Amino acid sequence: MNILTHQSIDVELCGKPIKLETGSSKVEYLTTPQMAVDNSGLVHGGFIFGLADHAAMLAVNHPNVVLGSADVKFTKPVKTNESLSAEAKTISSDGKKHIVTVVVKRENDTVFLGEFTCFVLKKHILDD
Repeated sequence: MNILTHQSIDVELCGKPIKLETGSSKVEYLTTPQMAVDNSGLVHGGFIFGLADHAAMLAVNHPNVVLGSADVKFTKPVKTNESLSAEAKTISSDGKKHIVTVVVKRENDTVFLGEFTCFVLKKHILDD
């Protein structure tokens, strides 16, 4: 399956797609020292959210998909130099609205859970 969305995304910051099927995806990355918020190596949650969001967009995989809202829960802290994987699955789609669940794991530990409401627009959101 070809990637139709977010083709210019920085995979270092938002993860590399490793699985793409209709309605689902898996994205992985290694957290880096640039993601840390302090000397302990705690990774900023925005980077975890970005990984999950990337997986959700790929699960929809349309050139004009955008995020409308997200209900998320951070369940465990993440440190630098940890491998994470985000698995996304479309649980419903009704016209332009798609609901996608995402689970981010570090090995067997779940570190993030989210439900993303995505919309497929008729044209790119920045087109006049």
